[in-house]
Amino acid sequence: MPDRPAPRPRGRQFFANPGPTNIPESVLRAIDRAAVDFNDAEFVETVYHPARAGLKRVLGTSAELFMYTASGHGAWEAGLANLLSPGDTVLIPESGFFSDQWARMAERLGLRLRKLDADWRQGADPAAIEAALKADTAHEIKAVCIVHNETSTGVTLPLPDIRAAIDAARHPALYLADTISSLACMPFEMDAWGIDCAVGGSQKGLMLPTGFSFTGASAKAMAAHKTAKLPRFYLDWTIMMGRGFRSFVGTVPVSLFYGLQESLRLLEEEGKDAVFARHARLAEGVRRCVQTWAGANDGPQFYCVDPGRRSNSVTAVLMPDGHDAEAVRSIALQRSNVSLGGGLGRLGGKVFRIGHMGDLNEPMVLGTLAAVELALRRAGVPHQKGGVDAAMEYYAAS
Repeated sequence: MPDRPAPRPRGRQFFANPGPTNIPESVLRAIDRAAVDFNDAEFVETVYHPARAGLKRVLGTSAELFMYTASGHGAWEAGLANLLSPGDTVLIPESGFFSDQWARMAERLGLRLRKLDADWRQGADPAAIEAALKADTAHEIKAVCIVHNETSTGVTLPLPDIRAAIDAARHPALYLADTISSLACMPFEMDAWGIDCAVGGSQKGLMLPTGFSFTGASAKAMAAHKTAKLPRFYLDWTIMMGRGFRSFVGTVPVSLFYGLQESLRLLEEEGKDAVFARHARLAEGVRRCVQTWAGANDGPQFYCVDPGRRSNSVTAVLMPDGHDAEAVRSIALQRSNVSLGGGLGRLGGKVFRIGHMGDLNEPMVLGTLAAVELALRRAGVPHQKGGVDAAMEYYAAS
């Protein structure tokens, strides 16, 4: 008989991936229901419209909101396809794997790409963005696309500073921001920050299953949409505006809206500021732990070298030379039933990622950190002991 894979350890898995994230029990129970007609008046009036309004509050916008049965990549494509025309130029500053993905998508859609080089360990400099826009005296650049929180690197970019850079350059480009792994985890204010198109997804701070995404579109974006000529149908905002739902060219994912209604209730019950403070506090405990592991710089290091840009959603940990991040991830999963994020793209095998967003508390974080420290020992990775103690000391004092 063929060999069977070794069974995973018993007990509940500690899921510390930076997306998808843990789904609260009450959200799971809200989703767990029989199908209903999405045109039914009771669903539309008591679930759909209130959830839509709540999502706009989370985004910090009174602008248009379009929703899709798709992952965040679908919302990216919707933003580009609805705002731009073949041959238009977009400026995409490097921040990591996902900025590269956005750039590849733009090229595949027939757009011209200006990629602004940046060190993945720090992310783009707003001054460099301003300089690139000032140099574009013909205003060929039609959109600037920024990943707010780069999930692959653990780097967060300052969106208000980038808005200020665009304004200082006196450039008319649209401002697109990916808020997939920052929304409902850290401050994000679409209207106040002058963002024209905000891209979001369900499976991170909103604590929902994957498969639901959305874009907020400012008045400036809607004006650009009127003349945009990239081909589209399922993602077409004009078609959506002709429907009572103002979204979804096709079937509405009813079950996810019951889940969204509950996730919004949980977020509003806790309060926006408290949600952000919890994420910041949990993230700082993780950072204290990683800083201890680093020792005299011979152990695992922060991938993000700028302390002011370290994410409150995810921490990417760079392995010492000669050591494989995948070995640490495998040991954590197979021996301790703790699931960590892996390195993406060119960071494969070089980093592992600890997600600390969504439905999370101190015991969950400490259990994850303990399992990672144990995996480092088992894998023979040099590190200074006491990382978990450092996190506990911070939590006890804060």
